[in-house]
Amino acid sequence: MLAEPGETAASHWRRRDLEVLWHPCTQMREHPDTLPLLPVARGEGAWLIGHDGRRYLDAISSWWTNLFGHAEPRIAAAIARQAGTLEHVILAGCSHQPAVELAERLLALAPREAGREPLAKVFYADNGSAGVEVALKMAFHWFRNRGIEGRTKFIALDNGYHGETLGALAVGDIPLYRRVYAPLLAEAMFAPSPDAYLCEPGETPADRARRAADALRDLLERHGGDVCALILEPRVQCAGGMRMHDPLYLRLARELCDAHGVFLIADEIAVGFGRTGTLFASEQSGVQPDLLCLSKGLTGGALPLAAVLATQGIYDGFLDDSREKAFLHSHSYTGNPLACAAALASLDILAGDDVVARNRGTAQRMHQLAQPLSDHPHVADVRQAGMIVAFELTRNGNKSTPFESAARIGLRAYRAALERGVLLRPLGDVLYWMPPYCVDEDVLQLLARTTREAIDHAIAEAAACA
Repeated sequence: MLAEPGETAASHWRRRDLEVLWHPCTQMREHPDTLPLLPVARGEGAWLIGHDGRRYLDAISSWWTNLFGHAEPRIAAAIARQAGTLEHVILAGCSHQPAVELAERLLALAPREAGREPLAKVFYADNGSAGVEVALKMAFHWFRNRGIEGRTKFIALDNGYHGETLGALAVGDIPLYRRVYAPLLAEAMFAPSPDAYLCEPGETPADRARRAADALRDLLERHGGDVCALILEPRVQCAGGMRMHDPLYLRLARELCDAHGVFLIADEIAVGFGRTGTLFASEQSGVQPDLLCLSKGLTGGALPLAAVLATQGIYDGFLDDSREKAFLHSHSYTGNPLACAAALASLDILAGDDVVARNRGTAQRMHQLAQPLSDHPHVADVRQAGMIVAFELTRNGNKSTPFESAARIGLRAYRAALERGVLLRPLGDVLYWMPPYCVDEDVLQLLARTTREAIDHAIAEAAACA
């Protein structure tokens, strides 16, 4: 399709896009004016490059997927090699080397807890939501296979998020995503979040974790016989506003699950692979889940892939002469060889470049650059877990006075940052940094400077429009 007279390459692709595409997580009426569409021609390290050559810092790792930077040559080479050998094969009744090797390596890296049966089997899916569906169905089906049909409920946390498919949405607690579909969703029970932002005056994050665990204990004492699994995001409730909690909570939740015979599902789709300071966030609690959901950074952000790691005991619960007791969940692209090859290359980089240790140094510098914003008059909280930093924006920096939704502070800050060459996609009025691991000092200083400027611009613009 030819460009129209006087049309730039960027505007050309914006026009063509809006004629045919329906974008995710977007009120399309806001395009093209309220929410600027960024046509990306290519990626390079931490940068996205537009058709006009302008560079934009990908401060959110393209929805938290990109670990090592765009167009990472080692991952690209691994995909290319695999594409010349085997691009895909059905995994039902067939096998292939990348799927086997990736499963072996994930199990070797998975969290381990002394005295607990280790994670021993890997089930592949296509994306994070699909991986959560797998884990939920496994937990429920395992009890049914044992003749225990009353355990049909799940417990999840207030403010949690686990994906957009109906099963995953049922255990999510963000009204924006679930309210419309509530009539379609299975009933779940929700326990209070250990979110440290909700600490009472004088209460520490560990105190808050204990208080939330006490509430979980009460819920399990009343309904434990109806529950097959507790699902949660260790350390950070990402889509819930990057709300963070003390690692103690996961340890207490593990103990409560054991006491009531309930499976623990750790959704590490966003926080796994070095994001929070350890390879898996569960490690900070010394906890091993019964089911571990992985995706996003699993392939370094190159291709969609999810993996659910399960214990041998869960796997054995499906072994029977009856086909009905088999786990018949399936996806056409389960264990895709190209995605598995990308994931293997990503694991090579994590190990060979000592990425987790290097991230700790980067996280320390992010902390230094973020802390001055804690004194901003409209920042109520600056919080951090490894290479995730979040800024809670409120009126006058008071937790009890959030901005009115109509003020669109987060959106205004997003536009201001984009004008300055930084992609900061907010979660409501929460701005956050979750950059690729390859960021350097110049990039981090740009990020800190732009964040302050974007907040100031958003506040001033909202005041002028009031």
